[in-house]
Amino acid sequence: MNTTASVDLTIRDISAASPDGVCTTDLLTAPWDVDVSPGYGPGASMDDAIPAAAPRQGELPDEYRRASDDELDLRIRAAKQTLGDRVVVLGHFYQRDEVVQYADYVGDSFQLANAAKARTDAEAIVFCGVHFMAETADLLSGANQRVILPNLAAGCSMADMANIDQVEECWEQLAEVYGTEPDADGRVPVIPVTYMNSSAAIKGFCGRNGGIVCTSSNAETVLEWAFERGQRVLFFPDQHLGRNTAKHMGIPLEQMPLWNPARPLGGNTTEALNDARVLLWQGFCSVHKRFTVSQIEKARQDDPNVRVIVHPECPMEVVDAADEYGSTDYITKAIAAATEPTTFAIGTEINLVQRLAAEYPQHTIYCLDPIVCPCSTMYRIHPGYLAWVLESLVGGVVENRIEVSDDVAEPARIALERMLAAKPKA
Repeated sequence: MNTTASVDLTIRDISAASPDGVCTTDLLTAPWDVDVSPGYGPGASMDDAIPAAAPRQGELPDEYRRASDDELDLRIRAAKQTLGDRVVVLGHFYQRDEVVQYADYVGDSFQLANAAKARTDAEAIVFCGVHFMAETADLLSGANQRVILPNLAAGCSMADMANIDQVEECWEQLAEVYGTEPDADGRVPVIPVTYMNSSAAIKGFCGRNGGIVCTSSNAETVLEWAFERGQRVLFFPDQHLGRNTAKHMGIPLEQMPLWNPARPLGGNTTEALNDARVLLWQGFCSVHKRFTVSQIEKARQDDPNVRVIVHPECPMEVVDAADEYGSTDYITKAIAAATEPTTFAIGTEINLVQRLAAEYPQHTIYCLDPIVCPCSTMYRIHPGYLAWVLESLVGGVVENRIEVSDDVAEPARIALERMLAAKPKA
């Protein structure tokens, strides 16, 4: 049987074993040491380009950097008790356990978006996740609420792969190819669909142009919504979620060209664009692209009865080779529903896998990737930062507030409300 202790969390130096060498031996026990670095820091995204304008975290007060784990625990719990219903703490599935333990709600991006909207009584929403998630919480929360990101350096390399200038340029080029007039059925030439893992500016773009936001939970429902209104879809920033979802809906691969924002027409011919049903942005998740078919083959070699479940952000070949694929919520529910002791090989971020292994010791649950390489930015949220923002709230100070400007917020809310109405399929 598997337990938390049997999940190896050591980040190994894989430079000699892997051509992309994207992990170091530095586990982020002290993220303040790398908050001012030019990259994302140790983990899966450390080799991804970080925008020059990406938020940077100011220096964490020394008392929080020096505090022991036990002291931080006492201070966080005391601050939460003092604040009571005035604060709600949201924690993403990929957060480390030492942060998730303080969350009032734990879930994927779709679930936490709903939680942020529902908690109208809280004066402050502390979002233990990454920047785009906190922006979304600000968009969906009330005008009297304040959204706080404990560490401003907790960004997302995937979200950075589609910036608003690139998307606007793409849209202009597509208008030259497709025009702007609807067809005989009233469907416009193209509907923009952005994954939740994108900036508020990108969500606002979708809202202004008849588009919608999706999550990994409701991507198929959202694409169905889009095809009712448009002849084709521009899907960004994650190519893999778009490809895997559209393929499952029966759309041929040849009708899913990849759009490279650095090249005219995304590197495509006019003919290819005219034949397209789904235009896939050249973006990806650095955690999920690490999973491979060979890892699945090894898992089945070790145990022919293994049940392989992967996230739809994984490459198509990996999703095709797995037994099942689905969002983090799907993975969690699939394991919870297993009535007999089962071996699960899971293709998603290690913190969720570790938590599931501890919660369901009757099963053997492990991560497909033998080199544990966590999300570089989720690890930026540390109990030290959480204690700091909570104690600041007790003192009447709002640190690290995330606020979306009105000109972006209004259209972004339209796209998000459409997303929330697109309930995931059971």
